[in-house]
Amino acid sequence: MKEIILKPDEIEKKIERIAYQILESNLDFNKIFIAGIAKNGFHVAKKIVENLKIICDKEIILCEVIVDKKNPQKKIITSLGNEIYKNVSVTIVDDVLHTGTTLIYVVKHFLEVKLKQCKTAVLINRNHKLFPIKADFKGLSFSTSINKNIEVNFENNKLTAYLN
Repeated sequence: MKEIILKPDEIEKKIERIAYQILESNLDFNKIFIAGIAKNGFHVAKKIVENLKIICDKEIILCEVIVDKKNPQKKIITSLGNEIYKNVSVTIVDDVLHTGTTLIYVVKHFLEVKLKQCKTAVLINRNHKLFPIKADFKGLSFSTSINKNIEVNFENNKLTAYLN
């Protein structure tokens, strides 16, 4: 049985707060690069970009990151070429930070290009990490047993988070 842990309006507020935090960490940069991990992380990233465009006049660049979550060591593909990330600040976005496996391999991909700054943002942090990675910006820390799953659904342009 699914239990709602974040309703769409609660998620909107958390995403708005994350957008302000991302802006504050990028005050010294002319452009803000947001890299959303497909699929749900990219939906969260798009919502963050919508908020950033309202609260600041910086150029916001959105990128989709395609990674095989079951085999994150495989080649990672981004919707923008690697050269565009040189000497900039990138914030990598995912929906849920569970073990950290996906996020650490995506960070590794971006670190192959010389960045000025790399930050991470997640809607929900599960606190079950296997790797030394953290979310710089998070909407909710939610500790449960490891066998419980958190699912973020995107329907009708709204996000809802469930525990099952």
